Amino acid sequence: MSVIQEKEQQFAQAADIIARVKDEIQSFIVGQEEVVEQVLWSIFSGGHVLLEGLPGLGKTMLIKTIAEVLDLKFSRIQFTPDIMPSDITGTMLLQPDEAGRQTFSFHKGPIFANIILADEINRATPKTQSALLEAMGEKTVTIMGETKNMEKPFFVLATQNPIDMEGTYPLPEAQTDRFLCKVNVAYPTKEELKEIARRTTGPQKTYLNKAAGLNDVIALQELSKEILLSDEILDYAVWMITATHPDSEDAPDTVKKHVQYGCGPRGLQSLINMAKARAMCSGRFHVSIGDIKTVAYPVLRHRLILNFEGEAAGITADSIIEALLKEPSRGAKS
Repeated sequence: MSVIQEKEQQFAQAADIIARVKDEIQSFIVGQEEVVEQVLWSIFSGGHVLLEGLPGLGKTMLIKTIAEVLDLKFSRIQFTPDIMPSDITGTMLLQPDEAGRQTFSFHKGPIFANIILADEINRATPKTQSALLEAMGEKTVTIMGETKNMEKPFFVLATQNPIDMEGTYPLPEAQTDRFLCKVNVAYPTKEELKEIARRTTGPQKTYLNKAAGLNDVIALQELSKEILLSDEILDYAVWMITATHPDSEDAPDTVKKHVQYGCGPRGLQSLINMAKARAMCSGRFHVSIGDIKTVAYPVLRHRLILNFEGEAAGITADSIIEALLKEPSRGAKS
């Protein structure tokens, strides 16, 4: 078998696994196809996800379902104003050894798992929120000067309520930038509400099957990196990032007028990685302009900082991204 044939076989197997995962998730989760896809793209590209939506929309259930279908070790952290960093990372405890002497031993916190559900992350104080920064960025935690490695694969899927709700703390920009993407969870339609009621209020229970495993997820992450990216597509992605900077010559008028800070290099990396994962999930070996445009919303929306004039005018990050996508770029042709 040639190298090309071997790669084609790998991509075909990946497409089968991804299709089974999607079908199994949708057998339990009603609607939210776009949310499910964006979360899977993030997982297969090795990134963390921030899900925002009103309480009761099924964000927690979605994450638990994905962890079960992918057969990954799952841990839930319920963020509250009184939770401490050590409640997340773990701590050193004095315990007697065989000789009866007191020695320090490390007691792992809930962050040591494959999929971490950081539930209502913006209800914790900034000090506790920052406890996730090292784990998300470096995939390590440091306890009393000792560094501990996280398990592989490692994802943080955090949920948050809209910041205008009572008892919430806005996440600092340094932390939101650690998330590969921000996914908005919308309210279900009438038909979806009816189906939710049928599935959850009747006597029948839905049992999930494991459609993949830990090794499959790691293999898909590695395969995603092999998706081809042409110079033309890379130029378009770079243009989109530079166009978010108000002092850039590439920036359209709406950016110059309403944006205070644009996206940095991590935004470009996230844009490319998520576009590659989308291409792989779509059964393609290369990134298209459509991939970049589709993932631009979840990847860039939390990285655009509006100025006072933009906030006062009710401008949203999504409207800025929409304007960028309509601009004739200086990178690739649409």
